[in-house]
Amino acid sequence: MVPLLADAPAQLLPARELMAFTLACHIILVPFGVALPLITLVMHRRGLRRNDPAALLLARRWSAVMAVQFAVGVVTGTVLSFEFGLLWPGLMGKWGGVFGIGFGVEAWAFFLEAVLIAIYLYGWRRLKPRTHFLLGLPLPVVALLGAFGILAANSWMNTPQGFTLDAAGKPVHVQVWSAIFTPMFGPQYWHFVVAMLITAGYTVAGVYAVGWLRGRRDRYHRLGFTVPFTLAAVFTPVQFLLGDSLARSVFHKQPVKFAATEIVWRTDTRVPEYIFGRLHPDGSISGGIKIPQFDSILAGFTPDTKVTGLTSVPASDRPTATQATIVHWAFDLMVVLGSLLILLALWYGWCRLRRRRLPASPWFFRGAACAGVASVVAVECGWITAEVGRQPWIVYQHMRIGEAVTATRSSSLWIMLGLVVVVYVFIFGSLLAVLLKMRAGWRLADGHRPPGERREAPETDTPYGPRAGVPAGLPQSGDAGSGPADDTGAGPTEDTGSGPAGDGPR
Repeated sequence: MVPLLADAPAQLLPARELMAFTLACHIILVPFGVALPLITLVMHRRGLRRNDPAALLLARRWSAVMAVQFAVGVVTGTVLSFEFGLLWPGLMGKWGGVFGIGFGVEAWAFFLEAVLIAIYLYGWRRLKPRTHFLLGLPLPVVALLGAFGILAANSWMNTPQGFTLDAAGKPVHVQVWSAIFTPMFGPQYWHFVVAMLITAGYTVAGVYAVGWLRGRRDRYHRLGFTVPFTLAAVFTPVQFLLGDSLARSVFHKQPVKFAATEIVWRTDTRVPEYIFGRLHPDGSISGGIKIPQFDSILAGFTPDTKVTGLTSVPASDRPTATQATIVHWAFDLMVVLGSLLILLALWYGWCRLRRRRLPASPWFFRGAACAGVASVVAVECGWITAEVGRQPWIVYQHMRIGEAVTATRSSSLWIMLGLVVVVYVFIFGSLLAVLLKMRAGWRLADGHRPPGERREAPETDTPYGPRAGVPAGLPQSGDAGSGPADDTGAGPTEDTGSGPAGDGPR
């Protein structure tokens, strides 16, 4: 737990822990809400353009997973919406009229995405192929619109503008466009969107990488791996550049947060870079790897670049030494994981471009299987860097978190945190159970073949056209355990991939 100031309200710690827990859980689902629609439509387009039943089958199954995770995201997102008002009434009461437009945009996008997912899921086998695909095209746009709303609100909290304060200190004369498009909005938004695409791509590809390691080397698994992994690999180097641009924006617009991220104690030039390491309250640093002058070089491309230190502001206006260490470790871990993903992407690109095939080494597929988890961890680290680094401000240089917190008794907040943990364990356990049930149904369908049927025959079927008949003795689709996938109108006979067993939520 992050230590607080001695005079902080008793409610502050449980309120922050509750908000941190719910955000950390919700952000796991965000990449799939933002990027999985695009990945699914890319596969869908490939299936239509090449008349490829395997690609269409993958797109249909991914759309079922997309619907399930969206349903869970509705729950966790609604909890967060309530928490903003319940835990931080000072923030919403004073500043809601300035930056609340972002939450309004996100709410409309959320509603539209729910409708579009329902139409897309329902459209399998019920609409003409081209019509069905075209109705799905707005999904990625709406997902980006939702991210636009949330990032507009968060970037405003980092660089608030678009208002003036009256004699009583209340914001007046709000300029909506200025409040939305703050100096930090562009760097934060694109860094976030690409992070979501990379995370979703590596996570989906990781499922099929595990299948590849287990011997499922058919075309179905190859396609399920290459399309999402290629998308993620292409954007991984781009993300590195976007992250560098965001760090420079923080250096110019939030110099104290940058000092916390790099554990810079005093303002100076030729500042060394520490990889990990721990900052102590007296300004000393222990552990880590020290690279002389490198922090100044990274910030301004020259050793003479002056880097603002934490002591440039009073202790009450900056993160504590422990908070700065947490931010620094989160940032460094994110960079390390991103660097490893770049190496994995380069390995993949070399083999695909020069040798025209997938890498043959099992170590590559082991790395690909872990890439999704690494991406999720990197996303969590990025969130920690952004939020803890802004302390003690909830609205940068305008409102401290202690001024925004609820007056509810701290004991009640601790009880609420315990209840939320129990509920979230149930929710995510249910999500896992549903995905496993879907996998079981797909494996049952993949494993069924009438006597004498060729192994590759299932790939000749298609999700469009008349429904295939159900062979005698095979359970109906409602009993096959395929969950929401059955709502797309595909029966077990059609749901046969190209391998003996499916792998994960495909």
